[in-house]
Amino acid sequence: MTTNSGASAQPQSLSGVRVLDLSRVLAGPWCTQTLADLGADVIKVERPGQGDDTRGWGPPFLRDRAGHDTAEAAYYLGTNRNKRSIGIDIARPEGQQVVRELAKACDVFIENFKVGDMARYGLDAAALCALNPRLVYCSVTGFGQTGPYRERAGYDYAIQGIGGLMSITGERDDRPGGGPQKVGVAVADLFTGLYATVAILGALRHRDRSGEGQVIDMALLDTQVAMLANLGANYLATGVAPRRAGNAHQNIVPYQVFEVADGHIILAVGNDSQFAKFCEVAGLAELARDPRFVRNADRVRLRDTLIPLLAEVMARRSKADWLAALEAAKVPCGAINNLAEVFDDPQVVAREMVVDVAHPLADSVRLVASPMKLSATPVQYRRAPPLLGEHTDEVLREFGWTEAQRDALRATGAIS
Repeated sequence: MTTNSGASAQPQSLSGVRVLDLSRVLAGPWCTQTLADLGADVIKVERPGQGDDTRGWGPPFLRDRAGHDTAEAAYYLGTNRNKRSIGIDIARPEGQQVVRELAKACDVFIENFKVGDMARYGLDAAALCALNPRLVYCSVTGFGQTGPYRERAGYDYAIQGIGGLMSITGERDDRPGGGPQKVGVAVADLFTGLYATVAILGALRHRDRSGEGQVIDMALLDTQVAMLANLGANYLATGVAPRRAGNAHQNIVPYQVFEVADGHIILAVGNDSQFAKFCEVAGLAELARDPRFVRNADRVRLRDTLIPLLAEVMARRSKADWLAALEAAKVPCGAINNLAEVFDDPQVVAREMVVDVAHPLADSVRLVASPMKLSATPVQYRRAPPLLGEHTDEVLREFGWTEAQRDALRATGAIS
C-alpha cells in the first residue's frame, strides 16, 4: 500500500492543464479523476447543498475519527480524488456567469447533462467555445448529441442491455441460471470515461499544435457498441448474432471456468501449443494428438464433445494442485478471488494498488490506486476526494474574485 505524500516537485504529464468539471456520478468523474491523477487541476463544480449524487450512494460511508459514518459514500470517494470542489448553482444567472468566467481560463470543460440542458443555461459548447476558442469541450451522454435517442436519459444498466452486452453475458439459456446478465461493475460508464480521457488528450494535442479547441461528443451507447470488440466483429463477418456462453469463450476452447475437487479455477488455453501442454499436465496426452482437437478452430466446433472429457478430469484434483501444475507448465490459469483475496494477493500488494490518502474527516481514506505506472511523470495522490464546496473560496480567489464579490455571490445563493 502506498501512502499519500502530498504535492511533489516531480513533474506530471498534465501539469498546467486546468479542467472545469460539471460531470457527476461515474463516466465523467472517472475521466476527470484519470486526468487529475496525471496532474491536471480539476475543478469539480457541484450543486450547493447537494453535490454529486454519489456522495449519498451508501452505505458504506467513510467513517470519521470517532467511528461514525460521514456523508461521504465510498462510491463517491472512489471516483473523485485529486480534485477541488466548488459549489455553484448553475440554475441561477449569477452561477452561470461564474462558470463562464472560469471557462475562459480553462483548457477543458466536461459535462454530462441531458442534451439541451447546457444550452438552456448558456453553457453549451457554442457559447463557451466562443468565449475561449482554445477550449476542449467534452459532453458525455447516454446516446450522444445526434440520433433519435439523443434526448433520452442514459444509464449504464440500460446501455448494457441496448448495446448488446447482456445478450452475450451470463449462462447459456439452456442451462440453470441462463438468461441475460449485466456485468458486476458499470463497464459502459467506465469505458466511456476512459474513451473520453483519450479523446480529450488527443484534442489537447491538436490544440497545442493548432491553437484551436474542439467539441467532443461521447455517448455510452457508442462506447458499448465499440467494446463488443471481437464479438461485434464476429457478427459483422457472419451476420449471426452470438449467444451467451456463460464462462466460456466464444472463439477459444478450452477457455473457461472448470469445477475442481475443492472449488473452481479458470483455464485459459490461448493456442494449440498451450493445449498440448495442458493435456500433458492433465494426463490426456492422447487428446493433444487427436485430429479432432489439434487445432483451436476444431475444438471450438466440437466444444460440446471436448469439454465434458476435460471436466471429468479437472474435477479429480484440488485447486492448489491444478494451479501449481499448470503454472509450472506455463499454461494460463487462475484462481477466482473475492475482493478480500484480491487486495491480499501478493501481486496486487507488490504493485501498490491501494493508496492511503489523508482526509479532513478521518486520519486517512484507503482508495484503489491508479493502474498507470509512468517512469518519468508518475501519478501523484495530491488530494483526497473533496468535501462539497471545500475549495470554493480558494478557487474563486485564484481566478480573481475578491472576498466582497464572493460574499455577494453567496448572498444570492449562486455559490456555497
